[in-house]
Amino acid sequence: MPGQAGQKVVVVGAGIGGLTAAALLAKRGYSVQVFDQAIAPGGCASTFKRRGFTFDVGATQVAGLEPGGIHHQIFAELGVELPTAAPCDPACAVYLPGETAPISVWRDPQQWRQERQRQFPGSEPFWQLLSALFDYSWRFQSRHPVLPPRSLWDFSQLIQAVRPDTLLTLPYIFSTVGQLLRGYGLEGDRRLKTFLDMQLKLYSQVDADATALLYAATALGVSQAPQGLYHLEGSMQILSDRLVAALELAGGQLQMRHRVEQIHVSGGQAVALTVRNHQGQTRTEAADHIIANVTPQNLVKLLGTAAPLGYRHRVEKLPPASGSFVIYLGVDRCAVPDGCPPHLQFLYDYEGPIAENNSLFVSVSRLGDGRSPEGKATVIASSFTDIKLWQRSDYEDLKQQYSKTAIAKLSQYFDLSVANLVHVEAATPRTFQKFTGRDQGIVGGIGQRVSTFGPFGFANRTPIPQLWLVGDGTHPGEGTAGVSYSALTTVRQIEAT
Repeated sequence: MPGQAGQKVVVVGAGIGGLTAAALLAKRGYSVQVFDQAIAPGGCASTFKRRGFTFDVGATQVAGLEPGGIHHQIFAELGVELPTAAPCDPACAVYLPGETAPISVWRDPQQWRQERQRQFPGSEPFWQLLSALFDYSWRFQSRHPVLPPRSLWDFSQLIQAVRPDTLLTLPYIFSTVGQLLRGYGLEGDRRLKTFLDMQLKLYSQVDADATALLYAATALGVSQAPQGLYHLEGSMQILSDRLVAALELAGGQLQMRHRVEQIHVSGGQAVALTVRNHQGQTRTEAADHIIANVTPQNLVKLLGTAAPLGYRHRVEKLPPASGSFVIYLGVDRCAVPDGCPPHLQFLYDYEGPIAENNSLFVSVSRLGDGRSPEGKATVIASSFTDIKLWQRSDYEDLKQQYSKTAIAKLSQYFDLSVANLVHVEAATPRTFQKFTGRDQGIVGGIGQRVSTFGPFGFANRTPIPQLWLVGDGTHPGEGTAGVSYSALTTVRQIEAT
């Protein structure tokens, strides 16, 4: 019977996707329980504190807070006030090797158009098509299609979301950004290709040659008004804190320091899970529905021999996922140049161990945003890295080498003299694996290639009835907005069962 409020739902993982699904279901009358192995909720969008500084663990910016945006919609339904936030303008200042002036990704569409025409002469037809594809895709997503569809109800929701302009995206469904560049004769524009590679790696885990074009159109277009990227006051933790408050107000429960060790399948459907608390005690928790806010790799491990063979093989054949090296700096405010934007990206001409792509994405706290003591600031720099590299026996030496090199490179922009450094801490894939539970410490989803995006990606509806997958491994991808969309889709599917 559709919409059986009162059924018991157990959620594995208190990341933004899991908390969103849990809070919405509790609000709609389901009995909801959330388990997470960490100390604090939020997953890769959580926070930690050191010496008066507040550091965002992974995610540092938010989309979907504007009227009609996904967070705006969800918080309105939950009756929760949106967090205070400032638009990121520019969304990012991108520095190419050897250049002292950035490419600024402005929020105002006209200002961004002028910037890209100045930076990349002759490329405007390429950007105009991206803009059109973004508009078509954004309107399509706002009608809440289910992708990829795995049931008649899913197909019905997909068909209802289609409009004539949606069909204009079909010729590009198998295209990559690299193919579009070649189509416009821009493959030789090294600066444009480098810029796109840098930006897309942040959002899709892969470069322009591999990123699905329709995903790239959204990732590159969402930073312009009336949408935009936002810098939260306080920290990213406020998102999960408010979702937890909404969950508990609706009668749901959150239990941290509880590790889910196995999902049990009986009669062909998910029926229960085994949980171990921080004292080592285990228990079995029965459920009508189980929502896994984990990676596809983690889900297969939780299922063990119950994982369908085809599903297991698909996960095993996924291209290697990326890890992240992150350095967290607490600095004197004088270390930060005047007018420094909240987000920057640097690419270095450098042959060494700072990162496989020599790129650093940097987030800087703003004056009065609650992330640092008076007269101080936080600087967080991250770079993708090979997860296998961090299994070496000289792990601590490698971590020190990465940290030292990162500080040296950041010192080309910030004044990171010893006197200005108050706190230095680093995280590696091993750190993320320990504190978030993600398989091998991978971050950012499974990569938005044509083969894993949209209709070809991992569905929220798994092959096992009553078992659901949410998070950055599902449509529409990574980021707090993406995982919230996946959570809302799963909530709607559960209500329709």
